[in-house]
Amino acid sequence: MVRLSALALGLVAALPAAANPMRAAALDAFARNCLSPHLTATTATANLAPHARHDFYDLRPFSADAPSPARTPVTPGTDRRCEIAFDGDAGPQAAEVAVGALAAEGIRTEAPLPATHVTAALPGTTLLAARFLNPNRVAVVHTGTRPGPNGPETFLSVERLTPEASAEVSR
Repeated sequence: MVRLSALALGLVAALPAAANPMRAAALDAFARNCLSPHLTATTATANLAPHARHDFYDLRPFSADAPSPARTPVTPGTDRRCEIAFDGDAGPQAAEVAVGALAAEGIRTEAPLPATHVTAALPGTTLLAARFLNPNRVAVVHTGTRPGPNGPETFLSVERLTPEASAEVSR
């Protein structure tokens, strides 16, 4: 697994900015927003939509926020998804940014990958990993490239497992 120091993460973030400011903004939007337990559909639209296509739902918010309903099919065993996608092939950068964002939030403990996500590995997957958010909850991070509306697109996604699915993979 890729491990990034703060200096290396800064250098990685600076490289796409020089080459493609829109790509850099999308990667940064994921890193700054998608791991926040306080993200809502309204703030996801405000913070992610200007930079990339996004998908968000939170059926069981950690905070007092109202649930954010799903607009797309819910992955079985999950109650939250935050995903961005943008045109182009930046899969390795997406994986580095996702790992760096997890580390910055202190989310480092590996968890078993749930069966619902094992088959999610697409040919363009650059990262597919499960991490404990806390001792009782697991999240799955998935990055890579796939066909998009304008050709290849890069995606970064984090899905939080339900308490029941988290308990199942923790056995």
